[in-house]
Amino acid sequence: MTRTGGFQDDDFWTEFHDFLFSEQRHTQAEELLGTSPLLSFTPGARVLDLCCGPGVFTVPLARRGYEVTGVDLSPALLDRARKRSADTGTDVSYVQADAREFEAPGGFDVVLNMFTSFGYFEDPADNARVLRTMYDCLAPGGTLVLDLAGKELLARKVTPPKVVTRGEDLMVQTDTVLDDWARLRSDWVLVRGERVTRATLVWFVYSAVELRRMAEEAGFGGVEVFGGFDGRPYDENAERLVLRAVREV
Repeated sequence: MTRTGGFQDDDFWTEFHDFLFSEQRHTQAEELLGTSPLLSFTPGARVLDLCCGPGVFTVPLARRGYEVTGVDLSPALLDRARKRSADTGTDVSYVQADAREFEAPGGFDVVLNMFTSFGYFEDPADNARVLRTMYDCLAPGGTLVLDLAGKELLARKVTPPKVVTRGEDLMVQTDTVLDDWARLRSDWVLVRGERVTRATLVWFVYSAVELRRMAEEAGFGGVEVFGGFDGRPYDENAERLVLRAVREV
């Protein structure tokens, strides 16, 4: 049995990649970019995909004519993103960097942070610092789109262990609420033949009210919250927590 060390451990992304980033997820990203009013930007806009992973959104954004930069801490995921860009003939700039420390003052018209890629630092101040990075990277008038599983949605979905199979591989995910709903822990067990790999992720979870306050404290204005990429309200029918905000000055 082997154990990986969470989101900062490249072994985690390598071992669990196929479950986290299925081809279905890539297809979903393509469809969202074609249909979502929240993901329609000015032609030729400079887009930063922060925590881009293997290019799920980065590549299709570039194919739509945006000037795209993908930033991630994981060399393994960036390698996959570069390969996908090469295979599809798309021009993307990739940068390996910590989301707290990436610097490109005023360099982008849009900053994206997708698929619950926010809240993983142990110190809450570091998560707030990531929001400030997003703000600093935007040009005046630029837009942030931040997508995650909101606390209200997770409260409906934290259930007994979830079992997922891909071919002969089997993964079991067990979620545990921590600290009066401040954080969530996911314990993962992956079985591949005789090999068993375990991993644990712990991250902060946010309600719409909490995330709005954090965005405003980071300097953002015009903060809006939606319950999905179709622009629906964040209510009992919400599927995601999607925050859109603007760097006004």
